[in-house]
Amino acid sequence: MGSEVDSRSSDAGTAVLVPVKSFDLAKGRLADRLDPGDRDRLARRMAAGVIAAASPLPTYIVCDSDLVADWATEIGVGVLEVTATGLNPAMTEAAVMARSIGHDRAIISHSDLPLARDLTWLDRAPFDRGVVVVADRHGTGTNVLALPLDLDPPFIFRYGPGSADLHRGEAERLGLAVQMVVDERLGWDLDTPDDLAAWLTEEIYGPEREPKGSR
Repeated sequence: MGSEVDSRSSDAGTAVLVPVKSFDLAKGRLADRLDPGDRDRLARRMAAGVIAAASPLPTYIVCDSDLVADWATEIGVGVLEVTATGLNPAMTEAAVMARSIGHDRAIISHSDLPLARDLTWLDRAPFDRGVVVVADRHGTGTNVLALPLDLDPPFIFRYGPGSADLHRGEAERLGLAVQMVVDERLGWDLDTPDDLAAWLTEEIYGPEREPKGSR
């Protein structure tokens, strides 16, 4: 596999990278609550919402699935097909691809953010420099990560348990300014049965609020 990009691939500046699992494997931890068809539709719906939230920034689906790549192409989104296995190696490969086609900064967003409405503020001051970590609603995971791509040595992705603090530590290791941001909409991901239950029952469609950051 290799990268497949549309005419926007030559645009410089910031790219939005959205890693997407194969739809037939998506949301496996929700199997007790949703059947395979429902999980497939939910994964596509959330990914489409994240893509819309990134507009008009150049956006690429990062995947190792021909089915996902075909879906992205059908809806007019660029594709970076990777060969690496696992989220951290895949994003390392995708970051190199994005840099090679002219982008100097990336906003990396998980695809399972059902309340995502806008990612473009991460390309505006004061969030358009250094590393920005938007944690999940528990304050531990990394739902959105923004960073420069022209780093030597490169940024080491540390997705997994405790990734918000690990990504902050990685930025500090590289001597980069880092902002930890709380955003009520982007903090919601939908990964576990508890997430699904909370999403369906809690009042999470409250008034819009400005993201809050701290250095």
